[in-house]
Amino acid sequence: MSSRPRPTCSTSTAGVEAYGAHLGPYKTPAKESDLRHLPPNFYFDQEDFVRAAQRSKDWGFSILRPNSPCGFAVGNPMNLIMVLAVYAAVCKELGLPLRFPGSPETYSMLYEVTDMGLLARAATWAATSPRARNEVFNVSNGDYFRWEQIWPRIAAFFGMEVAPPQTLRLSERMADKGPIWERIVARHRLRPYPYKELVSWGYGDGRLHRHWETLMTSKIRRHGFLEFVDTEEMFMRIFQDLRDKKVIP
Repeated sequence: MSSRPRPTCSTSTAGVEAYGAHLGPYKTPAKESDLRHLPPNFYFDQEDFVRAAQRSKDWGFSILRPNSPCGFAVGNPMNLIMVLAVYAAVCKELGLPLRFPGSPETYSMLYEVTDMGLLARAATWAATSPRARNEVFNVSNGDYFRWEQIWPRIAAFFGMEVAPPQTLRLSERMADKGPIWERIVARHRLRPYPYKELVSWGYGDGRLHRHWETLMTSKIRRHGFLEFVDTEEMFMRIFQDLRDKKVIP
């Protein structure tokens, strides 16, 4: 009796670094079929390993490439949500307005992110859909935004005034703010996560100081995954979830 090939059952994730976003400007919006940049790049190594392991096998794989992951997570350094939330809370504690800390280019250019709930649902779809077998998919919310347009709403969530952007390195300016965060935790009776485990300021700098676009197109919706996420509402939802769970004030 012949057996049919099993559907996709192995899913790996990459990101816009697969296109060289960490190196400098590249062709945007990036497509899954774009050529590779000069190595090294561990995403390439992962993909080549999976492709070689799958050859002539009855299982499949899919590769998902998110952009600037956002979700509820503590202790995960690659999380833009925690960068923004802790930065805002510390600024408010110091009686400061909320200033965008990144580059002027990042503040005004089009930007996109990926909701982790959306990515999880995309991974579930990819692991069970024959149309996703051995394919690469960019995965983002499906809309674009500009920080200069969404920044006032972020400030409003934290009950803060907005002031003009002021470019600075969070990895430098926020390094000594642990005692301030401990004060915030004590007064608001937050869950006592260590300051250094909450957020990676270097990751925030890397995302907020780029002067080049990091936009993608995605063929995933042509293959049958049709979900979208409103990014502005996503920020408010995740901030509220962090507040409800006593992670941020």
